[in-house]
Amino acid sequence: MVFWLILAAVIFIIAASGIKIIRPFEKGLVERLGKYRRDAQPGLQFIIPFIERMVKVDLRETVIDVPPQEVITKDNVVVTVDAIIYYQITDAFRVVYNVSNFEIAAIKLAQTNLRNVIGEMELDQTLTSRERINVTLREVLDEATDKWGVKVTRVEIKKIDPPQDIMDAMSKQMKAERTKRAVILEAEGYKQSEITKAEGDKMSAILQAEGQSESIKRVAEANKFKLIAEAEGQANATINVFKAIHEGDPTKDLIAIRYLDALKQIADGKANKVFLPYESSAMLSSLGSMAEIFKDGKESSSVSEKDSKK
Repeated sequence: MVFWLILAAVIFIIAASGIKIIRPFEKGLVERLGKYRRDAQPGLQFIIPFIERMVKVDLRETVIDVPPQEVITKDNVVVTVDAIIYYQITDAFRVVYNVSNFEIAAIKLAQTNLRNVIGEMELDQTLTSRERINVTLREVLDEATDKWGVKVTRVEIKKIDPPQDIMDAMSKQMKAERTKRAVILEAEGYKQSEITKAEGDKMSAILQAEGQSESIKRVAEANKFKLIAEAEGQANATINVFKAIHEGDPTKDLIAIRYLDALKQIADGKANKVFLPYESSAMLSSLGSMAEIFKDGKESSSVSEKDSKK
């Protein structure tokens, strides 16, 4: 009875060892007596114990951390480079049977190609062209690992560390560049400020000159209209006076009396010289003659009075 129980337990253990469960992101390779037999899909699978063996392959995207290594650039600067590789297995058969240890092979391949890629670049290019390094390295690794049934999806450079003395020199250089840009920007700002100020002064002078010109023009036009109006008024007054004189038909005696009144008003002024029109000379001569006549008449009357008294 005990024998049969032991036999049943052994059979159960052997049968249980032949039951395999494959997860959705895995793929199984079944070998029979050391020879590839078939692929095993996700789910519950059975193999013959001690005769068949199953190798499970993870098909998910996986990350490999490439250890830091020292690389010499084109300008003979030693830098420490650290990278990360993202890959995904596309063919489980080739990754198992074409390479013994894919991760180690990928790390060594990445390190070798890092030396080649960075060795063709100078330090400044290395620090500023990470994307270029990533793309170049990914293309090289993807081409090399294609025969292993692996797809390299991404390569990222984690850090590139130059020596400390190079870092100090670069820091001083960047500081000098920033100071230079600050001085240039300050000079450009001062230049722009002076240009703007000069343009403002220019526009102000132009506007002021235009204002003065417009003011002089308006004053001249006003004086012009004033003189025209005064001339027209004097002309109208002269015409009206002349017309009134002719319509009134004055005698020469009346005209002479008016001249005398005018001369009297002129004589009452502060001027010490009197200018008379040429046409008035004949009138004044006649007035002088009339004055002589009145004077002679007055003297004659006074002589006759003296004779009568005698």
